[in-house]
This record gives sequence, structure tokens and C-alpha cells, in this order.
Amino acid sequence: MIKGLGIDIIEIHRIKNAVEKNPRFIERIFTSKEQILIKERNYNPNRIAGFFAAKEATLKALGIGLRNMKWTDIEIQITSEGKPYIKLYNNALKIAYNRGIEEILISISHSREYAVAQAIAI
Repeated sequence: MIKGLGIDIIEIHRIKNAVEKNPRFIERIFTSKEQILIKERNYNPNRIAGFFAAKEATLKALGIGLRNMKWTDIEIQITSEGKPYIKLYNNALKIAYNRGIEEILISISHSREYAVAQAIAI
């Protein structure tokens, strides 16, 4: 049963600018595992923006904003086949549990200018 749906789109150049202006941006937004995935792609702004959009879409699917939690409470990982998936920690995990959400499906895509992600909470 679908418990929530979220979508987010972001301009890639905005994320690129945020990374260039604030060296701590990646550390503040992304977990150490996500940082490894980002580094493996040479800090590609498309990947960074896609991960950011996935976190935003997940917040929407959970039915909350970013209150009482950190960006790092939501983690994007990639299977060996290249499929993204979501892992929740701390307050994000508690909220999902309280709402009966067992899994969040995620899809991430990007064009030259935009990154988009959709999340479905089931």
C-alpha cells in the first residue's frame, strides 16, 4: 500500500554553486557512504544534485519537512546493478516506523540542466 509520494526537481547549477561556495556542503548534506559514491564520480554535479533531489523527494514521501532531523538521516545507496535505494536513520527511521512505512522506492534522473527524483513510501 502506498503511504506517501514525493518528487523533487533541482537545477544542477545551483548545487554546483553551493559545493563551490561552501566546502562543507557535501559533509553537511551527505553521509560518509554517500560521500564515497560522490567521490567515485569525481564530484560530478549531476550525481550530487540527483542525490539531493532524492533526499527532498524522500522527505515529501514521508510527509514531513526537515524538522527534527538531519539531512544525513536519509541516505541514498546504489545496488551493484546501479539501482538507487534509500536507507533511513534516527528520526527519519522513527517517523517511517510510526507511519507504517516499510520501504521507500526511489528513482533519480537528470538532464543537462536539471536533476529529478521521485520517492514512493510503501
